[in-house]
Amino acid sequence: MTIGILERLKRGIVLGAEGYLFELERRGYLQAGPFVPEVVLDAPEAVRELHREFLRAGAEVMVAFTYYAHRTKMRTIGREADLERLNREALRLAKEVAAEGDALLAGNICNTWEYDPDNPEKSGDVVREMYREQVRWAVEAGADFIISETNAYLGEALIGLEVIKEFKLPAMVTFGCTQDTTLDNYTFPDACKTLEKHGSEIVGLNCSRGPETLLPLLAEVRPAVSCYVAAQPVPYHTDRDHPTFQSLRDGSGQRAFPDALDPFLCTRYDMAEFARTAKQIGANYIGICCGGAPHHVRSMAEALDRKPPASRYSPDMSLHPILGNNVAERNKRYTNWRD
Repeated sequence: MTIGILERLKRGIVLGAEGYLFELERRGYLQAGPFVPEVVLDAPEAVRELHREFLRAGAEVMVAFTYYAHRTKMRTIGREADLERLNREALRLAKEVAAEGDALLAGNICNTWEYDPDNPEKSGDVVREMYREQVRWAVEAGADFIISETNAYLGEALIGLEVIKEFKLPAMVTFGCTQDTTLDNYTFPDACKTLEKHGSEIVGLNCSRGPETLLPLLAEVRPAVSCYVAAQPVPYHTDRDHPTFQSLRDGSGQRAFPDALDPFLCTRYDMAEFARTAKQIGANYIGICCGGAPHHVRSMAEALDRKPPASRYSPDMSLHPILGNNVAERNKRYTNWRD
């Protein structure tokens, strides 16, 4: 019998893994700009393989690749007619790979770009129906819980939570923190407290901020709530002057987001340190977001004292012909490698 998300969290930290949009764009399977996951229909084997790589790296949750697979985004690329087919196929692929290991299936909804805080009732009705169809398909596929993520507005996050609870599934609702508050001007601790009050079992932060700028917010959110807390940063070197990956600039002052972020990418060791620090702060669900790759996840798993299947191939520089243990031979033959 599969152990559900809440029981797993009760036992200890759950390791998640996302970043499907950026990783599959890097691999040449979807288009930067719209970032719509049409790869699910056009090259399902690529999605299946990435799920499998995350599973081997230690991820305990296979998140159906339905981020931006809602009506608004599908309409932008002229594929709204494929909406249901894409969602159901994404759920099927994630469920198939989850069954290959001891992993859960998570349905996924996200920011819709339709919510208007100046007209919350009318826009909220549109958002609610978009969420209902996606969550219904996830429930029919057997999802263990639903992740509602990258929320910019507390108002929209509450609609997502409301819909998840209509279907009686556990909810993980997180905010994408592009500024110091939500776009409807709630601090993240207050926004998370409100979500907890309305029944979200897991609250927290994802996307936008790298480890350095997400961790201080995590430290504020953790003591503000009693429920489980999630932390899934982007693996990029954000800092005080550039708190989000959207604000990063290259040497000539050009915006690096979203397709020139390579120079800012965190190493696997940076993400391992993030996992250790997030654990110390008290995060319960630790993961990674846009830009994340399997090698990051493996190092995070190992930082949490786990040994996933992919750890068989973790680095061992003692066996390297130059960086290895034969110091005398290295110094004699490869003088340009000396420190």
